[in-house]
Amino acid sequence: MNVRDAARRWAAVWAEGWPAKDVDGIVALQAEEADHWASMFRPYRGRAGLRGYVQECFDEETRPAEVWFGEPQVDGELATVEYWAVTYPNGEPLTISGCTLLRFDEAGLVAEARDYSHVKEGRLLPPESLFG
Repeated sequence: MNVRDAARRWAAVWAEGWPAKDVDGIVALQAEEADHWASMFRPYRGRAGLRGYVQECFDEETRPAEVWFGEPQVDGELATVEYWAVTYPNGEPLTISGCTLLRFDEAGLVAEARDYSHVKEGRLLPPESLFG
């Protein structure tokens, strides 16, 4: 399993799946028993936990999110992917910038994901230097 390829696939699926609200496509990236930490205070266990979290987030969004994902940074078995998104929960723009630390299993599925993000009200576009 190539970590860089797995991380690129992860970023591509999220980049297309988030605006399309493709819960199944996103959940399929995760190993059955993997953990997804939406923050250090909110772990979601297994695919069922991730499915519930992603569905809850998408249900709040009243229009497609605008998303950007960076090139994965890889160190051994870990990859970090920076992202930026403008979402529209309850019709109001909300900007999220952050990164996800990913560890993959032998099959290239996410064994653990940890999100670190900042949220700000409004529609703030990313600097071109980040994703340009």
